[in-house]
Amino acid sequence: MTGDQSSGFREARPVTRIRVGRVSLAHLVGVAAFALLSTYATGIARADDGSTIFAAKCAACHTIGKGKTVGPDLKGITTTESPTFLAKWVAAPSVLIKAGDPKATKLVKQYPLQMPDLGLSPGDVSAVLAYIAQQSGSGAAASGAGAPAAALPPGDAAAGRELFVGGTRMHNGGPPCMSCHSISGIGALGGGTLGPDLTDAYRKYGGTAGLESFLQSVPTPTMSAVWTRQPLTPQEVANLTAFVQEGAVSQRSLDAIWKLLLLAAIGLIILVAIAATYWRRRLLGVRKPLVQRANLLFNRKAARRS
Repeated sequence: MTGDQSSGFREARPVTRIRVGRVSLAHLVGVAAFALLSTYATGIARADDGSTIFAAKCAACHTIGKGKTVGPDLKGITTTESPTFLAKWVAAPSVLIKAGDPKATKLVKQYPLQMPDLGLSPGDVSAVLAYIAQQSGSGAAASGAGAPAAALPPGDAAAGRELFVGGTRMHNGGPPCMSCHSISGIGALGGGTLGPDLTDAYRKYGGTAGLESFLQSVPTPTMSAVWTRQPLTPQEVANLTAFVQEGAVSQRSLDAIWKLLLLAAIGLIILVAIAATYWRRRLLGVRKPLVQRANLLFNRKAARRS
């Protein structure tokens, strides 16, 4: 009986091996199919994530198939440039610029507004590049890239000036531009110094289309932190653009310069008066005890003589 059992097991082993082999082959085929589907799905997911990132970080300065604005048109960029350069440029353009990379140097010369570091993770960079590659193709996947942007209402430069200096409140509660920026034509004292002077911003951002796109997306980290929750309305964007355009051709008047000089002179006089008063009191505080001591000694001597 023992011999029959062992004989039975000897016969069963080849059958088991054959079944295991068949199962393994089917398993491998299933894994390969799953891997292909996962890769395809991951590519779509990355492109979807890249759409959100592109809208928030890139759309203010770039288009995909609609021409140059502040920066170059990115259609087909993933096929004309090396993936390594694109990944480094999107992640940290300042590093390539400081290193003197020829392509980075060429971009800086061609486009005066330098691309800022956007703080994107490696995953974000891959997603953005996947989205650009998807939108650069033909057919339905790229149909949205060439869709015309919604036209803004006509801008009013006078209304834009009031928004800039804070004479009119922003509809969604944002702060006036003057708190961080200055521009010609807003008075003798100018504006804030946290952000750059915007007198030449209309040219730097590529005219009306570029500046409107920038104000609608506010991709820089500082502006994004302020304006993401308090976005400008389309009419405010149009009005501010018109005012900044007007500022590109206006200069600070001589009256404003004389006012600044007068204010500086008044301030200097006030500082000198305060310093003189303080110094005089300081001298009196030192001299008074000396005079009192001298009088006391004189009185004592006079008392002894008498």
